Amino acid sequence: MEDRWLSVDEIGKYLGVSSDTVYRWIDKHAMPAHRMGRLWKFKKDEVDEWVKAGGAADRNKKGSDE
Repeated sequence: MEDRWLSVDEIGKYLGVSSDTVYRWIDKHAMPAHRMGRLWKFKKDEVDEWVKAGGAADRNKKGSDE
């Protein structure tokens, strides 16, 4: 198990999404993230479990702003 904290850029690259998408997922989809001062940090295993549970799935209909 990897214990290293990942940055927004690193987790975005790992998931194949932009940093903006990562921030949106933190805000709208309860992505597991930990605030360290001004920075968000991630544990890869927590994010993997969140993705497996469908956390990254788009729950909104196309065109919805929520």
